[in-house]
Amino acid sequence: MMTSVSHISIGSLRRFSSASPSALKHELVKGLRTLVSSGDLRRAFSLFYSAPVEIQSEKAYAALFQACADQRNLRHGVSLHHHMLSQPNSYSQNIFLSNHLITMYAKCGNILYARQVFDKMHYRNVVSWTSLITGYAQAGNEQEGFCLLSAMLAHCLPNEFALSSVLTSCWYKPGKQVHGLALKLGLHCKIYVANALISMYGRCRDVAAAYEAWTVFEAMEFKNLVAWNSMIAAFQCCNLGKQAIGVFMRMHSDGVGFDRATLLNVCSSLYKSSDLVPDQVSKCCLQLHSLTVKSGFVTQTEVATALVKVYSEILGDFSECYKLFMEMSHCRDIVAWTGIITAFAVYDPERAIHLFGQLRHENLSPDWYTFSCVLKACAGLVTARHALTIHAQVIKGGFGNDTVLNNSLIHAYAKCGSLDLCKRVFDDMDSRDVVSWNSMLKAYSLHGQVDSVLLVLQQMDIKPDSATFIALLSACNHAGRVEEGMKIFRSMFEKQQTLPQLNHYACVVDMLARAERFAEAEEVIKQMPMDPDAVVWSALLGSCRKHGNTRLGKLAADKLKELEPTNSLSYIQMSNIYSAEGSFNEADKSRKEMETWRVRKEPGLSWTEIGNKVHEFASGGQHRGDREAIYKELERLIGRLKEMGYVPEMRSALQDIDEEEQKEEHLLHHSEKLALAFAVMEGRKRSDDGGGGCVNLIQIMKNIRICIDCHNFMKLASKLLGKEILVRDSNRFHHFKDSSCSCNDYW
Repeated sequence: MMTSVSHISIGSLRRFSSASPSALKHELVKGLRTLVSSGDLRRAFSLFYSAPVEIQSEKAYAALFQACADQRNLRHGVSLHHHMLSQPNSYSQNIFLSNHLITMYAKCGNILYARQVFDKMHYRNVVSWTSLITGYAQAGNEQEGFCLLSAMLAHCLPNEFALSSVLTSCWYKPGKQVHGLALKLGLHCKIYVANALISMYGRCRDVAAAYEAWTVFEAMEFKNLVAWNSMIAAFQCCNLGKQAIGVFMRMHSDGVGFDRATLLNVCSSLYKSSDLVPDQVSKCCLQLHSLTVKSGFVTQTEVATALVKVYSEILGDFSECYKLFMEMSHCRDIVAWTGIITAFAVYDPERAIHLFGQLRHENLSPDWYTFSCVLKACAGLVTARHALTIHAQVIKGGFGNDTVLNNSLIHAYAKCGSLDLCKRVFDDMDSRDVVSWNSMLKAYSLHGQVDSVLLVLQQMDIKPDSATFIALLSACNHAGRVEEGMKIFRSMFEKQQTLPQLNHYACVVDMLARAERFAEAEEVIKQMPMDPDAVVWSALLGSCRKHGNTRLGKLAADKLKELEPTNSLSYIQMSNIYSAEGSFNEADKSRKEMETWRVRKEPGLSWTEIGNKVHEFASGGQHRGDREAIYKELERLIGRLKEMGYVPEMRSALQDIDEEEQKEEHLLHHSEKLALAFAVMEGRKRSDDGGGGCVNLIQIMKNIRICIDCHNFMKLASKLLGKEILVRDSNRFHHFKDSSCSCNDYW
C-alpha cells in the first residue's frame, strides 16, 4: 500500500492522504529510523520538519532524540527540543520523551540541560532517575550522582542499572554504601551491579579493597567475560600480579574464553606488579606470548605492543622484543612504533633514533607522544645533533608551541651539553608551566651554574613544586653552597604541599656529607619522618669514602646491603675505605663478600662522537680493533702532560692491584682517557686530510662518576690541547677549559 520506506518523502505521504493518521505516523517513524540508521541525520530532520504537525508523534520525536544522543549531535537535539515546546499540544510533560531528552543531553555532554528537564518533570519513573544518574556518572560527577541516588530512595526503588551507573564513578566510601544498598535490595549478584562493584573496588588501588572485589566475584552465580576481566583488572590495579595471573589461569582452565581486554590486563599485571620475581615474569610472559600466537591475538596491534613493553622494560630482552615488533609488519600503527621507540630510548638511544627514521619512511606521522619518546632518546646521546633534527620535525609537524614537547627539548638539550639551545627554547615559549621552569633549573644545576639557578628562581612566576626544590638543592650541593642549600631546605617546612620527601633528604645528606659536616648529616637522617632509602645511604657512603669516615661509612654500607644486597656500591666503597686506611684484610673481606653474593661492578664506559658517528670505549680499550693506535696516542699525550706536572692519582686505582706500575697502567686506560685520545687522533687525521679538524670542543659521555685522576687529567689536557673538553658523567657536566673545571673541583 505504502511506498518503500527507503524512499519516503513528504510528497509520498501526501499522495496517501486517504490513509489513516496512525498509518501516516507509523510510516513517518519507519522512514526516520531508516534514514537515521543509514547515518543521514540531516535528511531525517528535513523529513520530520516537513511533515504535518498532526503526524509528528512521540515515537517520531523519540527516534530523533535517540539519534542525536547516539551521534552526540547537541545542535539538532536542542532545535528539536525547542520545536517540540513550540507546538500547541506540547509533549513537555510526556514522561517517555522527557526521559529521552535527559539521555540525549547527558550523552551530548550537557548535564545542566539534562538536570533542567528532570527538575521540570511533574512525574518521574525509575527510568527518569536512572537516566540522570547515568548522565552524572558519564560526566564523572560522583557527588551529584550519589546525592541523586539518595533522593531517589524517597520516591522509588533503584534498579540494577541505577546502581551500576553510580558505581562507575564512585570511590571507596560511597561505593561501600551503594554495595550495602545493593545487598538490601537483593541486587548485589545482578551481573551489571556485581561487575560495577568489582571495578569500583579495583579503582581504589588498595589491597584490602581488591579482596573485597574478590568476595563479590566469588559470590556471583554467573560470571560473564566482563566479570573475569574486571577481576583481573582489579588485582592488576592494586599491584597484585600473582593474584591477577591466578585468576587468568583459573579462567583458562575453566574453559572461559578471553578477549583482547583480558590479555592487555594480564600484560599490565606482569608489567606493573611488584610481587612477581623476574623468573616468574619471564615464564608467564613466554606462556602468554605462546597463547596469543595460538589464539591469533598476537596479530592485534595493542596486544603485540603490550608484549613488546613486557619484554623490553621488565625482562630487558630487547632481541625478543625487536623480533616480535618486526613480526607485526602487517599491523604496525603509530602506537606500536612509539612503543618500540620507547623500549630502546633509554637502553639503546641510537637504535631508538634509527627506528624513528624508519617510522618516517613508512609514511606514518609521529604524534605528540612519539616525539616525546624520541626526545628522551636524544637526551641519552653525546651531542645535540639528533635533538636539533627532531626539533625541526616537531616544528614541521605543528607541535612547535606544545609546552610539554618544549619541556622535553629543554631536557634533551641540557643532557646533550647545550645550555644555549635550552635557553633559546625556554625564551621562545608562549606559555610555561612548572615543568618548564623546573627544566631550566635542572639544566643550570646539571652544568654547575648555581647563580643562574638562583636567578631563574627569582623570575619564576609559578608556585614551586617538589621537583623545583630537588633542582635547587642539587645545584647548591654540587657547588658546595651549603648554607644556601640548608636555607632552601628549611623553607620547605613552611607549607604542607612542599614538605621534604626522600629525594630531598638524600640531597641534603649528600650536601652536608660532601662538606664533611657528618654530624649534621647523621642528625638529618635521624630526624627523617620516613625510613631512609638506598639513595640516602648511598649519598652518605660516597662522602665517607671521599673523606675516609670509616665508622659512618660502615653504617651506611650495612644499611645499603640490607636494602639492595646486589648493589656493588656498598662493597666497593667499603673496600676502598678500608684500603685507604691500610686495613687490607677488611678490604679483602668486602671484595670476597661481593663475590659470594655474585655482585658485579658496573663497567666503566665512555662515548664520543666523531664525524656523526658515536664511538664506545670500555676500560682497557676492549673490543676495539684500533686499541694499539689509541694506546700510542694516549702515551704521547700522557708524556706531554707529565711535563706539565701531571701525576697519576693512585687512590683512584683498584685497591687489589699491588704494583704501582700496574696501578698507573690501570688508571691510564680508563675509558674517558681512551675516548679523549681517540678524539685527538681522529681530529689530527681529519686536519691532515683536509677534512676540517679544527674542532674546539670535545664531548665525552661516561656512564659512571669520573674519578679524581681522570678529572686532573682532563684539566691539564684542556690546557695542552687548547680545547674545551665537556665530560658528562652519571651525576653532572664538567666543562674543562684552560686547566680548570666548571665544578671548581667540588663534585
